[in-house]
Amino acid sequence: MAPPEEPRATPREAPRDWTDEHVARWRPVLPGLDPVVEGAVTRMKKLSVHLRRVREQSLVDFDLERHEFDTLHKLAGRGGSAAPSELAQDLDLAPASVTGRLDALEKRGFVRRTQSTTDRRRVIVELTAGGRETWLGAMDVLGHEEERLLGVLRPEEREKLNDMLRRIMVVAEQDPSVPPWHG
Repeated sequence: MAPPEEPRATPREAPRDWTDEHVARWRPVLPGLDPVVEGAVTRMKKLSVHLRRVREQSLVDFDLERHEFDTLHKLAGRGGSAAPSELAQDLDLAPASVTGRLDALEKRGFVRRTQSTTDRRRVIVELTAGGRETWLGAMDVLGHEEERLLGVLRPEEREKLNDMLRRIMVVAEQDPSVPPWHG
């Protein structure tokens, strides 16, 4: 007589989220709806909205307007120093618009403008210690939330998710009917 079989553990069902209910509600209405595609796309949208809300709250917490943060961010991305024309290009703005932004940021002590040491006609914008600290503080809030969310995944799962999203983005970026987006 064979020994009794051990009971098999059933896979633990993943907790349900708002999107599960959304998909369940739409499946009878749209019989051809792929629940996996709808679930993935809806979750990406919801995560994007969630992260945008966290970012916007961090701007409130650090007393920054969105355009101020964007300007500090682009300046920090250039190593903390850039010509106004470079910032205008990075921000996709007219130079006069950048001048107004820089005036306001300079008044707040976040940036300073100095003459170039190699060309006296050229002005260099530099991120001040206070500007860097404010920008980093706002960035840290979002970074911590991103880590919190992706922290539910093992490192190899995060890598796989990143690779899969890259493959999807490559296809999205190849669509000639959609203007390129560079945030």
